[in-house]
Amino acid sequence: MPQQITSALGRVTSSIREFTVAQRTLALIGLAVAVVGVVALSMWFNRPQFSPLYTDLAPADASAIVDQLTTQGVKYQLTNGGSTVLVPTESVYDMRLKVAASGMSPSADGGYSLLDDMGMTSSEFQQDVTYKRALEGEMGKTVSSMEGVELATVKLAMPAESVFVDEATDPTASVFVKTRSGVTLTDDQVQSIVNLVSASVEGMKATDVAVIDASGTVLSAVGTGLAAGGANKQTVEYEQRVADSIQSMLEPIVGQGKAVVTVTADLDYDATERTQESFSSAEGVLPLTERSTTENFTGTGNPATGVLGPDNIQVPVGEGAGDGSYTNETNEANNAVDKLTEHTVTAPGTVRRQSVSVAVDAAAAAAVDMAQLQAMVSSAAGFDEARGDVVTVSQMPFDTSSAESAQAALDAAAAADEAAARSQMMRTLIIAGVALLAVILLAIFLARRNRNRADPRESLDLGDLPIMDEPLALEPADLDTQLLELPDVPELPSAEQISIERKRNDVALLVDEQPEQVAELLRGWMDQRSSV
Repeated sequence: MPQQITSALGRVTSSIREFTVAQRTLALIGLAVAVVGVVALSMWFNRPQFSPLYTDLAPADASAIVDQLTTQGVKYQLTNGGSTVLVPTESVYDMRLKVAASGMSPSADGGYSLLDDMGMTSSEFQQDVTYKRALEGEMGKTVSSMEGVELATVKLAMPAESVFVDEATDPTASVFVKTRSGVTLTDDQVQSIVNLVSASVEGMKATDVAVIDASGTVLSAVGTGLAAGGANKQTVEYEQRVADSIQSMLEPIVGQGKAVVTVTADLDYDATERTQESFSSAEGVLPLTERSTTENFTGTGNPATGVLGPDNIQVPVGEGAGDGSYTNETNEANNAVDKLTEHTVTAPGTVRRQSVSVAVDAAAAAAVDMAQLQAMVSSAAGFDEARGDVVTVSQMPFDTSSAESAQAALDAAAAADEAAARSQMMRTLIIAGVALLAVILLAIFLARRNRNRADPRESLDLGDLPIMDEPLALEPADLDTQLLELPDVPELPSAEQISIERKRNDVALLVDEQPEQVAELLRGWMDQRSSV
């Protein structure tokens, strides 16, 4: 091996030997990190690059392609919710040919992409059907992107326009929704789906959209909107809102827990429409147009009158001549008429009738005017006599035993929680104090250790040691034994001897920690002495 390499390796080896334990540990950690980084970069550069094989696939097409890739032993990845299949870049075109050879024709799941393949020779019927399929696909994709929805299919029933029909039929839609496992659509989500679909089709009403889930449950029906569950929820929310309003009014008057309110409401969920036209004429207003016609007639001679006889021969009735006159007057006026057309749409959810029952503790009601209290409850509940509402306010003694026991249990629980909180605080303070004390002791110990382990060469003056007549030829292996053979300490050492003894101990400590550097230092001193 060349001398330069040998000397370089020697210098590196000697430098490594001079490392302390901490430096060697850090060096090993750095070497391990570098090795791991090189391995990770090598794996990253050598991993296969994936490219899309097909995008925007229907679930059935994606499943068929994945099965074929598994059979062929080709690696793949699924992204975009399973609608995009990725394969290694070098296998993209080969796998497309194999998929086409198998007879499959993967395509996007509807949407406006269907219009891209429509030819110029398509008939009007084909254009209408394709446009409807495109709308269904786009709405299905949009509903499927909602949280909790795994699959959605939209079907539209759009009547054909015709000039031979007086009243056109409104379009309707049905939405099939499959949710993810453990997910149930809320009424707000169902209403969002209904509004989305109805607003996407011209002329479609929100009540003309039906929503059905995978279990066959009707979430929204045509003509009625949300199912009975939504209506019941709306009724319960209305009753709770009225009850809370009355309860918040009574508590400052009779006290906390001194009144109980119950509300029962009957809501009308039928959507009705009514169109009314009325005509009226204001008095004292001149007519828009007025026309008067007079016809007079005067004549003489025998009138051609008589009775038809046999063979249609007229038989004269009388003889003689006479004078005749005729007068006809006609008046026509076109008056101004006011026309009023009123179109009323009644939204579902109106209150048909409600009943409010309030029970007040007799002890609290003794200082309250019950008639005035009933009037206040009626006003807070929106009492309507024409609607048949009923409001009943009664006073009766309340059973407070359970409330007192519950309050006692709450007080005991609060006291226990407070005691537990104090105990936890004491434990935390004790632990914090012990930790603080340990940190202080550790800091004192480290400070003393650093003072003791300071480099003795900075404070060591070898001139205070007695000079030997002959130089010592010490080897690094013999330093530990020869330097530690200290002279006997007198019974009452002087301050100078104590200082010399401390310096000897520092030298021994330096020999234990860095024997090679001490040997080199001694060799240098001996070479300087021999040269002198």
